[in-house]
Amino acid sequence: MPSKPYWCRDVVLLDSDAPIPTDRPFTTAQAQSAGVPARLLSDLVARGLLRPLLRGVHVAVQVPDSLSLRVDAAALVVPPHVVLVDRTAAWVHGVDALPRSAIHLMPSLDLFSTSGSRMRRSGISSGTRNLLARDVEQVGTLAVTTPLRTTCDLGRLLWRYDALAAIDGFLRLGVDPAELLHEIDRFKGYRGVRQLRFLAPLGDDGAESPPESALRLHWYEAEIPARPQTQIWEHDDAGVPVFRIDLGDREVRYGAEFFGEAFHGVDAEKHDEARLAWLADERWWSMDVFTKADVYGNELAASDRLSRGFEKARASLGTREKRHIDLARRAS
Repeated sequence: MPSKPYWCRDVVLLDSDAPIPTDRPFTTAQAQSAGVPARLLSDLVARGLLRPLLRGVHVAVQVPDSLSLRVDAAALVVPPHVVLVDRTAAWVHGVDALPRSAIHLMPSLDLFSTSGSRMRRSGISSGTRNLLARDVEQVGTLAVTTPLRTTCDLGRLLWRYDALAAIDGFLRLGVDPAELLHEIDRFKGYRGVRQLRFLAPLGDDGAESPPESALRLHWYEAEIPARPQTQIWEHDDAGVPVFRIDLGDREVRYGAEFFGEAFHGVDAEKHDEARLAWLADERWWSMDVFTKADVYGNELAASDRLSRGFEKARASLGTREKRHIDLARRAS
């Protein structure tokens, strides 16, 4: 190989002297147009100055990896008949439907074709899908399934707990519940339509996270004789909203809270203990706390715990209310 150009000779990172972008992805063709041949690109990869993102797309090694970066890379190479679908489409629309493994493992991009050919590239999950013109919209330079179509697809194809979370997320985004229910019939005969038909009426835009949505589905599966309410506010004696309960039934005063790993820590635990104590002592709620193991673990124990907790709360409601009244009288 001829001597290396000055801009990549004895450097640790590429900088603004390089004729190729150092802050965003670029294609092999773009590099060649800038005077960087394929052999030099390979050498830059081997030296750790560039890294490949997708076949035919590179980025400077100092650019942090992210799903946004991968989507930008895909936008450079996807042909017109390829559409972002499913979890990737949800992410583009601003709905968290990524797998839980995405915390430590970059998910594949869901890029499906509307013609007979699929994309075969590393880091891409692909196939073919029948899409109507009204199922697709442009987001920047990419074709993406609309929020309504993405809701229907994820409601059909994901594990039921993740599927309801996706439905809830799109309802928060503004998908019309009535329009969603009306759309279901067009998927008759499609894989997963029975799940979609069951889950769509349970959608609730009050759920603020996927685990809260999953916990609510456990409530339904436990066949508790009360529709769960989301984000239940409790007020202090002056009428100021103080604490909010993730999920529950106000009539029986039974509440369920999901505590994720983000709640770990001494200060957070003390705050949560004080909140739960106030709800029990001052507002006579019967509360249960659930974790990832309860909601997503192999035993899926949340349903049984919710059923037992609700029945216990219903049986003890009179006693708890009388105790609260007695304590209030003594305090006055």
